[in-house]
Amino acid sequence: MKELGFIRVGAIVNKLALANPLKNAEVIINEIKKAETLGVSIVTTPELSLTGYTCGDLFLQEQLLGDSIKALEKVLNETKDIDIISILGMPLRHDNQLFNCAVVITKGKILGVIPKTYIPNYQEFYEARWFSSSKELITEEIEILGQLVPITTNILFQDKTLKEATFGIEICEDLWTVNPPSNSHALAGATMIFNLSSSNELIGKQEYRKSLVSSQSARTISAYIYASSGVMESTSDILFGGASMIYENGSILAENKRFELESNIITADIDVLKLANDRIKNRSFMKNSNLEEYKIIKLDIKDNIKELNREYKEYPFVPSNELERNKRCEEIIEIQSTALARRLIQVGNPKCVIGMSGGLDSTLAFLVIVKAYEKLKRNPKDIIGITMPGFGTTDRTYQNSMDLVKEYGATLKEISIKDASLLHMKDIGLPEADRSVTYENIQARERTQILMDVANMENGLVIGTGDLSELALGWCTYNGDHMSMYAVNTSIPKTLVRYLVAWVKDTTDGKKKEVLQDILDTPISPELLPPDEAGNILQKTESSIGPYVLHDFYLYHFLRYGATPKKIYTLAKHTFKNSFSKEEIKKWLKVFIRRFFTQQFKRNCIPDGVKVGSISLSPRGDLRMPSDASMEAWLKELDQIDN
Repeated sequence: MKELGFIRVGAIVNKLALANPLKNAEVIINEIKKAETLGVSIVTTPELSLTGYTCGDLFLQEQLLGDSIKALEKVLNETKDIDIISILGMPLRHDNQLFNCAVVITKGKILGVIPKTYIPNYQEFYEARWFSSSKELITEEIEILGQLVPITTNILFQDKTLKEATFGIEICEDLWTVNPPSNSHALAGATMIFNLSSSNELIGKQEYRKSLVSSQSARTISAYIYASSGVMESTSDILFGGASMIYENGSILAENKRFELESNIITADIDVLKLANDRIKNRSFMKNSNLEEYKIIKLDIKDNIKELNREYKEYPFVPSNELERNKRCEEIIEIQSTALARRLIQVGNPKCVIGMSGGLDSTLAFLVIVKAYEKLKRNPKDIIGITMPGFGTTDRTYQNSMDLVKEYGATLKEISIKDASLLHMKDIGLPEADRSVTYENIQARERTQILMDVANMENGLVIGTGDLSELALGWCTYNGDHMSMYAVNTSIPKTLVRYLVAWVKDTTDGKKKEVLQDILDTPISPELLPPDEAGNILQKTESSIGPYVLHDFYLYHFLRYGATPKKIYTLAKHTFKNSFSKEEIKKWLKVFIRRFFTQQFKRNCIPDGVKVGSISLSPRGDLRMPSDASMEAWLKELDQIDN
């Protein structure tokens, strides 16, 4: 999994024996070994985990400091045969001072020491009584147990083969300052930040702490692994709850249960290539002229992951939190409708002309127009919904399209395309029995011509209905439904279109609710081929190009994170293991790649349309891609995948 960018990390909260380093070493050794069996490659402990954070003036006792070194030696000796990188918290004497340190070890060797920079000395904290800041270091090398190693805050640890797997360290208060060291760590290349902490519990502090870790993870576009001291610290005045959490670019991946009396560990699989891809897209990320010099320590991060231990959304474009559903859906339609209202103002408030098919896309676009008219306080009669029955139109979609227009008080027009299409077929010499793509596209282009001409007659604007998924796959007729005067759905993927229409349905009632429900229940189809003998839809889009749930998943990971075919396949196989076979996933991924590359010429000339989410295919903004790019390398990698 490392080749795909995944590193499994962990955070240990050890059951503490306060001021007893050797006993703490035994507990930590057991937890490190447990972490190794869980497939963890890098694991951290809390601040001063070998001694405890609340030792007070005992930090000035030779016995405690001496036992700390013995405890470190014990951990080194008893973990030297397992392939894991461990980060321990302990006090260390150096340059006639005492430092609160993180010590990075692996296979019996000390790799480096990172001292704490910001020493809290206010309210319940009195660290400056015992510890010096890293800013007071005189020399940047320290000898510990016969090993000469660097001691400085400017150390990064980097994998020898996957340089994006780089981590830095800061300690507790360092995070709570205006300019945490992790800012510089991230700019210098760290995609993972480990924080050894001792953060006590107060009412409301946990939510603030989580917010702090989340925002720092997002700000630095990094994974942030946080472990704080547990409940066995001194409770003379305060309680430590043992909070640990793992965030990736602001999103939580794992969190423990606080106030546990025993040791515990959390793990998560970090996608460092995803983080690196986000950084190169964010052109503001490296706008910093005061980059510090760093010592890079190369190491081998073991590839311990056998199977991914993280979940991916089957519907990455669709809100997963039902509590946020109303807010999110309302915001999306507000963006769409406000953008359309602005365009209508710009061109003199013309009428809106829209083709009504009885399908999801035209339904959503129509609802957006209605909302825009509400904003502009205009009569919905100026919305002209045109149903254009063709050779594949079924009674169901025909009736739904008419009912929808009528229920919202818009103007309904019915213009059949059959005679015009037959005449055109005769003009170009296409047999009436032909069912080729020409037969289908004649109908699509005839409908577009009608919409454009009616718009001219009515001083109107043709509103496009095509969605993001169709644009990604090129599932539209060039200069047919591909074209409009303004497109409101171009950044809404098919799975989100359905979700939005369902939300509108749930917020309305009566006949409107019935019509919207039947539209939701209707199979997705362009209805360009005749129905079956019973009058049912015969041409089903997903039978031809594959399930939209898969294509939207592919599109999200392909464009949002620049994932390779092998990685997309791996994520899809993991996510849809109960829905699709490996063969189906690979088959439709090939279809996605082929169509995405070959259909760019359509996307290069799409009409204006508002961006709603993180992904858009507009050639004016988000996707500058040549129409003649080769897909060979992408397909070749997919062909080489062993299921």
